[in-house]
Amino acid sequence: MVQYSPALDRAFAAVADPTRRGILEQLARRDASITDLAEHFEMSLTGIKKHVRLLEDAGLVRTQKAGRVRTCRIGPNTLSAEVAWMQKYQSMMEQRLDHLEKLLERTKGEF
Repeated sequence: MVQYSPALDRAFAAVADPTRRGILEQLARRDASITDLAEHFEMSLTGIKKHVRLLEDAGLVRTQKAGRVRTCRIGPNTLSAEVAWMQKYQSMMEQRLDHLEKLLERTKGEF
């Protein structure tokens, strides 16, 4: 039975969207308010809030409200579990390709 990780699913879903990846790139440079992000991405406040909420649910962004301003910053998730999963998958695929290469070498000239 396949084991799924809700945390991995949330992180991959969060970074699957180009706008959310852009938000992460912006926040890597400096903290920004929801209004600043909405202006930068030419989106409504409601639209940008939805993106930020998904990033926040994945632990990739943290927000803090001071008065009427909600400030966003990079969150605690460093994507280390996601990187480890991708490295494991890459290793598995490389092993399969190595086996295929060996099979092709052994059968070269038979066809």
